Amino acid sequence: MQFLLAFVVAAPLLGALAALLPAPPGLKGKSPEQAVLRHGVTVTGVILAAAVALALGFDHDTPARFQATTDISWIPALDVRIHLGIDGISLPLLLMTALLFFLCALYSYFKLPEGPSPKAFVALLLVLESGTLATFAVLDLLLFFLAFEMVLIPMYFLIARWGGAQRQAAAWKFILYTLLGSVVMLLGLLLIGVNSGTFDMVALASDNGRELTHTTQLLAVLAIGTGLAVKTPMWPLHSWLPDAHTAAPTVGSVLLAGVLLKMGTYGFVRILLPVTPDGMATFAPYLGAFAAVGIVYGSLACLWLARKGNTGDLKRLIAYSSVGHMGFVLLGIASMTPTGVNGALFANIAHGLITGLLFFLVGALKDRYGTADLDTLAGATGAALYGRAPRLGAFLAFAAVASLGLPGLAGFWGEMLALFGAFEPAQGLSRPAFLTYMAFGAFGTLLTAAYLLTVVRRVCMGDPAARPRPAPGAASGPALELADIQRYEFAAWTPLVALTVLAGLWPAVLLGLTDPAVQKLLAGGNA
Repeated sequence: MQFLLAFVVAAPLLGALAALLPAPPGLKGKSPEQAVLRHGVTVTGVILAAAVALALGFDHDTPARFQATTDISWIPALDVRIHLGIDGISLPLLLMTALLFFLCALYSYFKLPEGPSPKAFVALLLVLESGTLATFAVLDLLLFFLAFEMVLIPMYFLIARWGGAQRQAAAWKFILYTLLGSVVMLLGLLLIGVNSGTFDMVALASDNGRELTHTTQLLAVLAIGTGLAVKTPMWPLHSWLPDAHTAAPTVGSVLLAGVLLKMGTYGFVRILLPVTPDGMATFAPYLGAFAAVGIVYGSLACLWLARKGNTGDLKRLIAYSSVGHMGFVLLGIASMTPTGVNGALFANIAHGLITGLLFFLVGALKDRYGTADLDTLAGATGAALYGRAPRLGAFLAFAAVASLGLPGLAGFWGEMLALFGAFEPAQGLSRPAFLTYMAFGAFGTLLTAAYLLTVVRRVCMGDPAARPRPAPGAASGPALELADIQRYEFAAWTPLVALTVLAGLWPAVLLGLTDPAVQKLLAGGNA
């Protein structure tokens, strides 16, 4: 177990180095490009297999205890240690990350985005995987920061070199926002480490802020929370996200929504809640307010983009939907209750699965039409997927109803538990304020249903009023031939569908892992 976790974190880096080397003669296949893409699928597949083995070996009777731990002194002068471990909070995120990277590598093998050398693409993808997996596995504040920052450069180049229109501007906006947030976050992490005498996250969580004054906790929450909020992203620090998603290649959008956004909310749960509880209690009402506004704002933006005549980009719409969905995650965290935090963690996983699927589907539509513009997709030569590509239409409709929180699918449980957490927040928090936030969140669910059903109606059914009637004597039928789902697309998307259904019908699988760990975390490591 100890070796498996270290392997999962380090192997992608070794794979990235190997991707840059010439392929051995017997493994070149039809071309060097095919060899390096096959290498990416192989490495991410091995990492996924190791993560599954890690989950099978995990002691599910004690999910609150850190397992598969490695603790080696690295910088003795600063008491910085290579400390790795997983519990019921980090294990699901680790598994989802490994799965999404494998599916993205598999998809790219058949549909590589246009850009420079495939070698660089695969190497950047594997460096990105190592950074994200390390973020969920490290138990030292400075290592957390290094892993947190490790993902920025690979994602910048994936957007800037393999993205679409306006990719350079979107990539610069992404890197500037996240780097500025990270500088502030580093100051907060150093403030905690210097004042408590350790950077070890397990020791800090057990201490539960007793070594930190109230002022220190406030400053730490403000600094670290700002950096985490940019990555989440929380309204009003979200403006980099729609541009990045719109410009990124398909797999870049999948990983950005499915994995990178979770790093911010994970930091709130893993660091701020247990290490600075008093500071979090002071800022929780403000965090809840920003979350509630983000839910409504993101939904209204999507509703505007979905309307006819607004030339809304479907990728941009799904990006704004992430602002709203991550608002539910932040609202659950702000409640500081086991119910709310469990809901936030569940919503994290659900959003990764469902929004990852949505970006895969939108990317497939854009590949077929050359555009993701909603008016074009619903116009005279539009998609009308139910008639032209019924399986693609069925997948899109499924992802949409899962995203709006249909009971029985994964999106329902996280949002419901987050709202329950706001209904009865932690002791000391203003219940009237959180009831107001809950009302905003409930209104946001109605808006979410409105814009997603509008998208399904327009894209899957088309716009009959916009389609010209066939000339007298002309053959009727679709105006445009459209390829339905290909085999590689089916292979990449079906696991996300299956897990969305499984998590929706059997939520105890995930909640059984997270709840004991959350109970212990909120109790300061004593439960």
